[in-house]
Amino acid sequence: MAGRAGIPTGVHVLCERQGRILLLRRAGTGFFDGLYSLPGGHVEEGESIRQAAARELEEETGLRLAPGDLDWFGVMHRRSDTNRVDFFLRARCWSGEARLREPDKCDALGWFARDSLPGGMIPYIEAALESGTGGWMRELGW
Repeated sequence: MAGRAGIPTGVHVLCERQGRILLLRRAGTGFFDGLYSLPGGHVEEGESIRQAAARELEEETGLRLAPGDLDWFGVMHRRSDTNRVDFFLRARCWSGEARLREPDKCDALGWFARDSLPGGMIPYIEAALESGTGGWMRELGW
């Protein structure tokens, strides 16, 4: 990614209610288009991991939460188009109803049962969701 110094750092937010996980289907970006992912994005200069996660969640879904309402879930160091680090956080609570707020980046949103996730998941997101209940660290693609 041109213009980003160091290793790109991503954040992903796990919102779960009544055993269902909020997922978005990517579209129109050239990055895993047609595959489902957790809400998330890149940490910007001057942001903490939690601040970036709260911002990305609101930008993509309209759900609002305070950074302190996010718990650490896991971290993944992965090899993709470049060397990347992704932080996964679990939302304890939020306000609002989820809706597609970036139709130029995602074309579907839904709540899916943890034991019945949709076909067509981004592989590293699927690996993260299969990693357990939290506190994990994984390396992928090395």
